[in-house]
Amino acid sequence: MMRAPLAERLRPAVLDDLVGQEHLTGSGSILRKAIQAGKVPSMILWGPPGVGKTTIANIIANTLQVPFYTLSAISSGVKDIREVIELAKHKHSVLFIDEIHRFNKGQQDALLGAVEKGIVTLIGATTENPSFEVNAALLSRCQVYVLKALGKPELEQLLQQAMAKDEWLAEKTIELQQTEALFNIAGGDARKLLNLFELVVDTLQEEHPVVITNEKVMEIAQQRVAIYDKAGEQHYDIISAFIKSIRGSDPNGAVYWLARMLEGGEDVKFIARRMVILASEDIGNANPNALLLATSTFTAVNLIGHPEGRIILSQCATYLASSPKSNASYMAIGMAQNMVSQTGDLSVPLHIRNAPTKLMKQQGYGKDYKYSHDFSNNFAPQEYLPEEIAGTKFYEPGKNAREDELRKYLKALWKEKYNY
Repeated sequence: MMRAPLAERLRPAVLDDLVGQEHLTGSGSILRKAIQAGKVPSMILWGPPGVGKTTIANIIANTLQVPFYTLSAISSGVKDIREVIELAKHKHSVLFIDEIHRFNKGQQDALLGAVEKGIVTLIGATTENPSFEVNAALLSRCQVYVLKALGKPELEQLLQQAMAKDEWLAEKTIELQQTEALFNIAGGDARKLLNLFELVVDTLQEEHPVVITNEKVMEIAQQRVAIYDKAGEQHYDIISAFIKSIRGSDPNGAVYWLARMLEGGEDVKFIARRMVILASEDIGNANPNALLLATSTFTAVNLIGHPEGRIILSQCATYLASSPKSNASYMAIGMAQNMVSQTGDLSVPLHIRNAPTKLMKQQGYGKDYKYSHDFSNNFAPQEYLPEEIAGTKFYEPGKNAREDELRKYLKALWKEKYNY
């Protein structure tokens, strides 16, 4: 008889057995209190794969003792949603929708009335920012809970639980000599960790004892990755390869990984959105047109969809990969945010404060401000930073043709203040 995957066999049935997400389900937490009180709101669970979104939905349904319906946004349509709503009219139900970010506006709108009237308690799971992918009307009717990737302590706890509680594993003598490879491949994903662990033990089960080492894990994972990758855990590895190919200026690698994502059924909006981010983070002012093209690509694939959208995605990916690169803007905002976290809310210099009232003007707001357009070259030297950090340089133009021009321009303006 074929056994269910380890991650499914060990799926917790009560909150106390859930590993991780203490901020949501720990003692005294908001979500735990709501579940215990039987007053669970419709919600969106946002977080990376394998951190407990489906498990939490199951626990809620079990605790409330109500019918539990599951739909996948990949394979379900408006007809499926309406069928569940009709059933829920007879008895209040929990409706769990996995990958809710893949539902289009029409599918999401079909849920609105039932959620608003309390016919169903909606629990949507998403790996994408719901602000981008869930329409405002539905989002306003749901609480958003953010789940975190599991850290090393939680992953270690999962392995110990597996060896202690699973009947098949309990029959074997297992020595965890090394776990780094297991944890690195899992990447904070409990399902991926447990299914990989089962694969390794299954492969080595003729050994007595079964000794787990990094070398053995890597060898088995590379040989039989498809076995524990059926649920699509390569999703993040492939998008990473795609982004790094573009960052590394290899259009061939970029278009290959793009093809892998398209053939695997990846959401074209997800791909386009990642390219918009990359166009600013990794190209920036080295080629400002990159952001314009990436943004246009996102708009175009939303209008056209798949399969024609693949051509637009390919054009954008190869252009971005072939473009000069700079992360200067990305580094600048990081440095500025770090300064803010260190120095707090420093006062705005008086001369660049807003002065809409007579009293504010009397207090010196806006006094001695130099309107740049009244001066030669539309520039007047003055301080724009708080006194405590005056003269701090955050933006260092990258070493490329476009930003070399920006550097020369800034150097000419600020030669006595900033070292450009």
